[in-house]
Amino acid sequence: MDPETVLRLAHEQAMQYPSVEVGQPFGPEYTVYKVRGKMFMMTYELRGVPSLNLKIDPLDSEVRRDAYAEITPGYHMNKKHWVTVAGSGTPADDCAQLSTAEAEAGGSADNLDPELLHDLVLESYCLVVEKLPKKDQPVDPRTFGGRDAMS
Repeated sequence: MDPETVLRLAHEQAMQYPSVEVGQPFGPEYTVYKVRGKMFMMTYELRGVPSLNLKIDPLDSEVRRDAYAEITPGYHMNKKHWVTVAGSGTPADDCAQLSTAEAEAGGSADNLDPELLHDLVLESYCLVVEKLPKKDQPVDPRTFGGRDAMS
């Protein structure tokens, strides 16, 4: 999936969630998506490549980064709790490199699909919602979007 499509699909999905607000508090080059005032997604251009940052469960972060070349530690964010996602076409110095073994086995940097992107955006939103006080949660983060079925 190309980087522009990644950003478009992530935006379309995020805008369907309850209580999402979009702003540019860091300037026009950064679009921040918040739920009840807390950031769960940010889009920007990294060295000419459209990219986005998403909150992630620390246990999933390393696994996702190892499995997908398009998922790297969060750019300018806490590397334990955030990842950067960009589609294929990302410059090699900005993305995780395929290992020699993966390359010899026919591994491809173009393995991010819409379903995975959907899951990542949903997880990011729900991780932020679950940290809100119960009275401020616009949805039940354990079940919203079919998350109970994902567990």
